[in-house]
Amino acid sequence: MHSLLLFNAPDGGWVRQERKHQPLISPCDFGALLFINDFCHRPMTQNRTIENMINRIRRRLEKALDGTHDHYFLFFPKDPGRLVRMGLRLFYTGVRMDPEQTAVISALPRNAVIVYAVKYSSRFEYLFYHNRMGDMGLPCPEIAFGFRTVALQPVRRIFQVLLAHLDHFFRNRSRLDPYKSGYIKRSLTDGHAGYVTLLERKGIHRRLLKTKKDPLRQLIEIQKRIDKPVYIVPQLMFFSRTPHRNIRTLVDILFGTEERPGRLRRVVTLFKNPGKVFVETSDPLDLNTFLSQPEVASENLVQQAVLLRRHLIEQINRHRQTITGPTIKTREEIKQDILTGERLNEFLVHHAGSREIPLPKVRKEADDYLDEIAANYNPSFVRFASVIVKWILESMFEGVSIESNAVNRIRQFSKKGPVIFVPCHKSHVDYLVLPCVLYTHNMPAPHIVAGNNLSFWPLGPLFRMGGAFFIRRSFRGAVLYARVFSEYVHKLLEEGFNIKVFMEGGRSRTGKLLVPKLGFLSILLSAFKNGACEELTFIPIFIGYDRVLEESAYLNEVEGGQKESESLLQVIKARKFLRRRYGRIYIKMGEATSARSLFSEVANIGDDIPQKVFNRMVRTLGYRLAHAIDSVAVVTPHALAASAILNTQKPVFTRRHLWKDIETYLIHLNFQNATLADSLVLDTQTAIDNALGDYLQRKFIETVSPKKGAADAETLYQIKENQRPNLEYYKNNTIAFFIPAAFTALAILETDAFQFSASNLHASYSALQEFFRLEFAFSVDRTPEYLIRKTLKAFIDDAILMPHPTLPDTYNLTSSGFRKLKSFAAFLKTFFEAYEVVLGFFEKAPKNGFSPKDRLRKIQARGNRMYKLKQIERKESLSKIYYQNAVDFFLSQGIKSREDEEKIVFFADMIRRFRAYM
Repeated sequence: MHSLLLFNAPDGGWVRQERKHQPLISPCDFGALLFINDFCHRPMTQNRTIENMINRIRRRLEKALDGTHDHYFLFFPKDPGRLVRMGLRLFYTGVRMDPEQTAVISALPRNAVIVYAVKYSSRFEYLFYHNRMGDMGLPCPEIAFGFRTVALQPVRRIFQVLLAHLDHFFRNRSRLDPYKSGYIKRSLTDGHAGYVTLLERKGIHRRLLKTKKDPLRQLIEIQKRIDKPVYIVPQLMFFSRTPHRNIRTLVDILFGTEERPGRLRRVVTLFKNPGKVFVETSDPLDLNTFLSQPEVASENLVQQAVLLRRHLIEQINRHRQTITGPTIKTREEIKQDILTGERLNEFLVHHAGSREIPLPKVRKEADDYLDEIAANYNPSFVRFASVIVKWILESMFEGVSIESNAVNRIRQFSKKGPVIFVPCHKSHVDYLVLPCVLYTHNMPAPHIVAGNNLSFWPLGPLFRMGGAFFIRRSFRGAVLYARVFSEYVHKLLEEGFNIKVFMEGGRSRTGKLLVPKLGFLSILLSAFKNGACEELTFIPIFIGYDRVLEESAYLNEVEGGQKESESLLQVIKARKFLRRRYGRIYIKMGEATSARSLFSEVANIGDDIPQKVFNRMVRTLGYRLAHAIDSVAVVTPHALAASAILNTQKPVFTRRHLWKDIETYLIHLNFQNATLADSLVLDTQTAIDNALGDYLQRKFIETVSPKKGAADAETLYQIKENQRPNLEYYKNNTIAFFIPAAFTALAILETDAFQFSASNLHASYSALQEFFRLEFAFSVDRTPEYLIRKTLKAFIDDAILMPHPTLPDTYNLTSSGFRKLKSFAAFLKTFFEAYEVVLGFFEKAPKNGFSPKDRLRKIQARGNRMYKLKQIERKESLSKIYYQNAVDFFLSQGIKSREDEEKIVFFADMIRRFRAYM
C-alpha cells in the first residue's frame, strides 16, 4: 500500500514521491487529488495518464481564479447580474435622489479616487448607493470597507472568493487580507469607488486595538502614496424630516429612531410613503487638502484618522440639521433654560434690587413675558400646514419663481450656523410663502418674528406652532421685557434655529422698501457677540407679486383711513381671495452678509466694542441688507407699465407713446443687470400688453374715444384719477433701480446747459440723497461720486449723453436725451409734491401748536386742498406715509413751526427749483 504525492517543485514542474504521510498541499492540488482518488492505487504504468489529468484540472482551477488571489466579498461588482440589478432597482424606486445632489459628484475630477462615507453601518444604504450610482452613470461604490456582500454576488464570484481564500490559506498558512495585500489600494487607484462607514458597533475595537483595520487610516496612507486626489463624499439618507427629540418614543425603542431606523421601519417607510425617503450629498472632502492643514499635518497617522473621522461626522451632523432643524425642545424646556440661565438671573437680581421689587415677583413677570413671546414649534403641525399653504398658494397664484440654486446656497450657509432670513414685506402672504418654499426644498421652516397684533385667538396658538414668536411694536419703558426678549433670541440662536425677520417693521403700503428698523438686528448682533453661535449669516430676500391681496386696504390707509386690526373676522372674510388669481410670486436671494466678517471690519472677535461703533455697525448691516434687497428686486411687467403710465407728461396717451419710455427704462435696467420677470424676457411686448390689459380690466386706466373724423387712430388711454395711488404702489416695486438715475438726471437738468462736467453734479446729487434719506435705503458702500459716474455711463450707452471729444470729465446732452432725462426725473415728482405740502404746513404752524396725530390730520387736509386748487398735480402724492416721512425729516432739520423761517425758505426754494425741471 502506498499513497501518491504530487506537489510543485521549485522549477515549476511536478515531483512524484511515495510517502506514508501526506503533507499540507494547496487546494488546487488537493482538488485534483480528490477528483482522482480512485486512481491512486492503480499500477505505475498508468501514472503518466493520471499526471496529465491532474495538470488539466489544475489549469482549470487556476483559470477560475484568473491567476490571482484578489477575490474578496468586500468587492461587489457594478453589474452583479441582470436579475439582481433589476430587483434592487425596483426595491429602491421610492428613494428620491435629486439631480442637484448628483451634480456635486459629477463635478469631481475624473482621475479622483472617490470614497462615499455614511455615518452608520447599513447594508440597506450600501445596496441603494451601489445600485443608484451605477444607474446614474456615477462612480459605483464597489469596494465596501467592513461589508461582506455574499448572497447577491454572482455564483462564479462566490466560488472564486472561496477558492482563493482556501488556496491562500493552504499555501501561506494565513488568511487573505485586502489591506496587507494592497488590493484596496490597487482597486481604488484603478477607478473603483469605495464605501466607508464612520460609526459601527465594533468600530472602536477595530480602530483602537486593530488600527491596521481602520479604513480611514488606510485611505490616508493611500493618499500619501499616490498622486491622484482622494475625495471622501459624505452621504445622508433621510427616512423622515422630523427633528431629533431628546425623549425616545416606544416606537423608537422597538424599531429604531427616524434618524437611524431598524430594518423593519426602513422597509415600511419605503413602501408606505414612496418619495418620502430621500438622499442628500454633502460637500466632498479633498483628503489632500485636509491633511495639509497645520493642525492635522503635525499629528501622527492614527490621530489624523481620528481627526478625519471627527470632521466627517460633524459635517454630516451639520448637514442633517440643515434638513431637519435642531433638536426639538418643548416650550417648557426652553423657558426653563432661559429662566435658570446665569445671564438672565444676574439681571433679574440687579433689576429687583434697583427697583426695590421682590425677586419672586420679578421672576414671575419674566415668566409671563416668555409666555407672551415664545413660539411652540411643532414639526407635525408644520408638516400639516405646509400642505394647506401649498394648496392656498396654488389656488391664488400662477406659481412661484425662484432661482434654481437659491436653496442650495442657503443650505451651504446654514451648515456654518443659524441663518437670518431678511425678506422685504409687502403682504401677509410673505409669512407663508418663504417657509413653504424652504420646507418644500427639504429645509426646516424658520422661526418667524411676528408683531403681537397677530397673536389673536385662535390663530395666535397656530402661528406659535408654526414657529412664530411675538414682539411688541415698542420696548419703550419695558426694560425687563426687552431683556427677556433678548435672552429668548439668544437661546434660539444657541439651539441653532434659523429666524426670519421683516426689518421694515411692517408691511410696505407704498410698494417700495421701507427704511430698516434696526432694533432686532441689534439684538441679533449682541447675541452673536455674546457667543450664542459660531457664525450668523444674514440673507436678504426679495419677495414680489404681480398683484398683492391687500391692494384696496393699502389704498385706504395711504389716503388716511385707519388700519383694520387683525382678527378672526378678517380671516373669515379672506375666503373671497381664494376665488381670484393674483399672477406670480417672485423670490430672489441677495448677497449674504456674515456677522463674523462684519465684526472683523471693526475689531477682533471677542474684543470690547464701544457702543457708538456697535451702533454704527448695526446701521451698516441694516442698510446693506436693504440695498441688497433692492438690488435683486424682480422687475415685473406691471411695475414697468405703471412707471411709464404715471411718468408720462400727457393726460391722454397711446401704447406707442408709453413704449418709448418703457424702452428707455429697459435699457437702463439691462445696464444694471436687473432681474426681469420671465414674461418680460420671453416676449416683452406681449408682457406689457397683458399688464395694460390687466390695468384696464381692474379700471386703473380706461380707453378714450378718438376724435371725430380721425381715421385708423391708435387706441387712446387715460388714467383714472382715483386709481393713481394703486398704480403708484406697483411703480414703487422697482423704483430703487431708477433713483440714482433720477437724482443724476435732475442734477443735469438743474445745470440748465447742454454741456456740463460730472463734478458739477455732486452737490445736487448729495443734497437730493440727504433730502430723501427717509424714503430710500441708500448704499452705505457706494459714494455719490461712484453712483454718478456709473449712471453717466448708462446714459452714454442709451445715447442720452455724449462724452466731449477733447475736454475730460465733460459731457454733452443729445437732442433725444432731454426728453429721457425728464422721464427719469419724473420718478421723484410725487415725493417733491408730498414734501411741499408738509413744508407748507410748517410755514403756517404756530409754535407748540398740534399733537402728532392732529398735525398729520391737518397736513392731509392741506394736501387735499392744494390738489383741488391744482397746486399739486399727482393724487398719489396725498399719501399719509410720505407725509409722515416728510414730517420726520423736517423735524430732524430743526423745523417745527413758522418760527424756523430761514430753514423753511431754504427747503421751499430747493423744492420749487427742482420741481421746475420736471
